[in-house]
Amino acid sequence: MLADGRGGTASGEVTAVGRGSVDVAITGRAYAEAADPRLVVVQGIAKGDRGELAVQAMTEIGVDEILPWAASRSVAQWRGDRGFRARDKWASAAREAAKQARRSWLPVIGGEPDCSTKQVTARLGDAAKALVLHEEATERLTAVDLPERGEIVLVVGPEGGISAAEVETFVGAGATPVRLGREVLRTSTAGVAALAVLSVRLNRW
Repeated sequence: MLADGRGGTASGEVTAVGRGSVDVAITGRAYAEAADPRLVVVQGIAKGDRGELAVQAMTEIGVDEILPWAASRSVAQWRGDRGFRARDKWASAAREAAKQARRSWLPVIGGEPDCSTKQVTARLGDAAKALVLHEEATERLTAVDLPERGEIVLVVGPEGGISAAEVETFVGAGATPVRLGREVLRTSTAGVAALAVLSVRLNRW
């Protein structure tokens, strides 16, 4: 099975294996339309490998784009070359997870090493639906209204959560704070759980 990461897939038969090469005879081709609405996750940068774990699992679930966010409570800081290396690790994790999940579309990892709160706010303002996962929210993700087209942008905070000032800024841009349940999930699992809920509600699953 082959995929170009932009919707095109092909099935084929390996006819020869050489040193550093594989010959494949293509037996069929297909194309999958891009999902609409798109699922975009703004993921707060986490320390250690939690960010990569989140990227891997969200890719398997079906996320369409992931934006690394330098939140005020992010312990890890992506600066200079380190930021590009860290972003490349996220992109590599997404690519490998997409292969494992046999996805025809490879999720986009934000073009810059990280996004500022100002950049995230602008993206939320342009979204068809903007959501912020927050443990103090009263509205449930299972009940919030969802659009039929456009982008659904979901913000997931880092280990320390999203600050009150950030929540206020995002709400001012039109975002709705939502919660999953009574439990407070880790940053590496919150986005995955939220995407699972949205995938069911949007009939992706």
